[in-house]
Amino acid sequence: MKTVVTTAYRPTSSTLERAARVSEDLSLLQVPRNKRSIDKMHADEGADLLVCLKERLEFYPLGKKEPFFFHPNSAAFRTKRPLEQDPVIEVSRLAPGDSFLDCTLGLASDAIVASQRVGDRGCVIGCESHPVLAYVVGQGLQAYNEMLHLEEAMRRIQVVTSDAVSFLKTLESGSIDVIYMDPMFTEEISEASNFTPLRGPADHGQLTEQWVAEAKRVARKSIVLKAHFRSGDFERFGFVRRVRPNTKFHYGVISVRP
Repeated sequence: MKTVVTTAYRPTSSTLERAARVSEDLSLLQVPRNKRSIDKMHADEGADLLVCLKERLEFYPLGKKEPFFFHPNSAAFRTKRPLEQDPVIEVSRLAPGDSFLDCTLGLASDAIVASQRVGDRGCVIGCESHPVLAYVVGQGLQAYNEMLHLEEAMRRIQVVTSDAVSFLKTLESGSIDVIYMDPMFTEEISEASNFTPLRGPADHGQLTEQWVAEAKRVARKSIVLKAHFRSGDFERFGFVRRVRPNTKFHYGVISVRP
């Protein structure tokens, strides 16, 4: 599906300049808004829309009325609790100064929590295979300024436009402390409304033997899987399941090295 770049309903000189810059960055066609609604633009252009507003970028997949845009999501409250008690941190044994690879970046909530944990001596990388989603999240991580306690953590995250397996293949063995994977749920969780606009364009690739094998090669400490509680991937790929009572997802861990 093609994507075109446009502006807010009533563009300003700054949003026009931003649209031109985004168009060039992504090598996408820029089209004038001409006071058209999102529905009208979808019908006229037959394309996904990347809308440049003053404060943020909004991505409207064709046929979707709700946009995808960056915000810290659950990281906002998770980072206000003791980090060592966060389930991702606890299961992974992630420590200050570690390196962390989020194979399925999404809104980067887990990556932000990890970045807060590893600090400025650590390293956090996030993979997103869809180039527009990667761009929206990458720009948001660098520009979002409504939560001062998260700014440094967000700015440290490196976004890579790649599927996880392809990126893992470029890394040296034993080069990343913790590798994290959260494939799109095979059973939709109705509460996860933040991801509704993503269900079309996001990578729905499921866990594979190759993915896990590459993660085992690259990981220095642990590999963590988050999946629906009904998922058989934990047992299928050798993850030790950590049951979380009364929740719709569990974590699993493979300890690569003590």
